[in-house]
Amino acid sequence: MTGGAGTAGAGKTGGAGTAGAGKTGGAGTAGAGKTGGAGTAGAAKTTGAHTDRTAETAGAGTGPAAKTRGARAARPVPRPMAPPPAPRPPRVTVPTVPAGPRPADDSPGLPLDRDKLMAARLHAVEVRPYLAAALFALHVVEDRSVPTMAVDAYWRCYVSPGFVARTPVEELAGVWVHEVSHLLRDHHERGLRHARENEAYGPGERLRRNIAADFEINDDIYGDGLLRPSGAVLPSLLGLPNGLLMEEYLRTSSMTGLASDLSWLDCGGGADGEARPWELGPEGADGLTRQQRDAVRFRVAEGIKGRPGEAPQGWRRWADEAFHPPQPWRQLLGAAVRSAAGAPGAGENHSYRRPSRRSTAVPGVVLPSLRRTPPRVCVVIDTSGSVSDAELGGALLEVAAIARAVGGRRDLVSVISCDAAAGIAVPICRAESLELIGGGGTDLRSGFARALRSRPRPDVVVALTDGQTPWPSEQPPCRTVVGLFPRPVRAVNENDPDYVPDAPPAWARVVTIG
Repeated sequence: MTGGAGTAGAGKTGGAGTAGAGKTGGAGTAGAGKTGGAGTAGAAKTTGAHTDRTAETAGAGTGPAAKTRGARAARPVPRPMAPPPAPRPPRVTVPTVPAGPRPADDSPGLPLDRDKLMAARLHAVEVRPYLAAALFALHVVEDRSVPTMAVDAYWRCYVSPGFVARTPVEELAGVWVHEVSHLLRDHHERGLRHARENEAYGPGERLRRNIAADFEINDDIYGDGLLRPSGAVLPSLLGLPNGLLMEEYLRTSSMTGLASDLSWLDCGGGADGEARPWELGPEGADGLTRQQRDAVRFRVAEGIKGRPGEAPQGWRRWADEAFHPPQPWRQLLGAAVRSAAGAPGAGENHSYRRPSRRSTAVPGVVLPSLRRTPPRVCVVIDTSGSVSDAELGGALLEVAAIARAVGGRRDLVSVISCDAAAGIAVPICRAESLELIGGGGTDLRSGFARALRSRPRPDVVVALTDGQTPWPSEQPPCRTVVGLFPRPVRAVNENDPDYVPDAPPAWARVVTIG
């Protein structure tokens, strides 16, 4: 068929062809690439169904496409499919904890600003003058692998230049005090001891000890001019009370809820007892010997005792116990009672119930044997007004412990209440049922006299008192143990300003209680 026989769509396309396309008979459209005889309605529909880009190519009638019969137009190259978007990570709920510093130094070429660091130390000395000797004893070591600031057991302070650059001077002063507190409170040795006793080793346990040590420090060292640094952890994060020691926090909580969020926390081996790769060790330069470290602690403790009103309760407690560690007085008191009760002559008496083996050497004479009976103990409790109710309660507990020390025979233990006068000797059935009477002055001489007049006479006399009492002038004819409630060194007597209480006599075994 001719070009005029095409459909309307094909005719329009054919009319748009060039002269070269007309020479072929005008039957087909260049865009469809069909011959003139194929211009059926179906071809026209196919031609009309082409996209605009195909129609434009057919209307242009380029030479090769027009001259070549039956040539098809080039198809567009398919575009590659875009990769599917990456799935979003699941949303994780994180507990609210203080935002800590960045874990690594992000400024490798930044020098350490020593002027800023020293200015922060001077500010710390100004607001905490009793820590001056310890703060100036620290030797600064620049180290870019340290997250913030850290200390080792030899009083070196490792400092990150990037941390110093981005931390204000007031917060740096708080970090100075925090780090030196680890060393003064001997967290290195205490952390090692806890790890040995509980077999707690590894990074997780090290972090627990570091967190517990921070809890002990941070609960009361800030304020009064010392700014708390950002990221400082407090016991309230886990609902724990303030004022506990590192060991008590470790026993109270597992701290698993904070370990993942505080993985950046690292105060060095001086805080938990585990050495770090960046530490110089005992052979490194500028480390303090044990004698030097003890001398620094002694100067700080004396400074706190000289001005006790300026230091928080935690520091005052540390100063009292730094060079006078608490003794296991319960064990000492029990050992003293057992030693006195088991001494030769205590509870020994002659008896004819079993004749002596030496009777065979003396025919016709029956000799008594030496028999040992459980010792009798008389406890004289100071119930004067200078002894508190809590101390009296502790005395009753010790009475029960004394009964156990003599084999559990409570019928062999009697109690005498004594202030200025002595009460009667009361045998115990239960320590909780004892009634202590007193509240006046103190004169334990009457208590000792009452105990020695008891029948049967006791083998051991135990006196529980605060020591502010006259003592017997002569040694009693039995073993004597004195349990002293703690009192200030300089006791006060409003009637006598020069009063000095007498020390317990030399013939008594003395154990300090508490």
